Amino acid sequence: MATLFIQYKLKPEVAHADFENWVKSFDYPNMRGLSRVKSFSTYRIDKLLIGEGNPSVDYVEVFEITDLAEFIAQDMPGGIVQMVMGAFMGKVDNPEFMIANEVA
Repeated sequence: MATLFIQYKLKPEVAHADFENWVKSFDYPNMRGLSRVKSFSTYRIDKLLIGEGNPSVDYVEVFEITDLAEFIAQDMPGGIVQMVMGAFMGKVDNPEFMIANEVA
């Protein structure tokens, strides 16, 4: 099992409400429908717990991927992911895709 984190800011012209509607109506159904995606959630970052100013990102996504190698080889170049990514990249600035392993 692999965990994928994606953090990003929205493009200035993209309203949070419109983006969140897209996540619920398009992103979730498509990405959650992939067999290697065990879970997928998007979190809006509202504020810092400690410190002054604004958070460095607007949203964080968390995916649990059952087979990362097959996800990269099969799903990433596939039609569903390419369709979702095309729409996603039009809405966000500088997303950072990070694979993480829990410290045990």
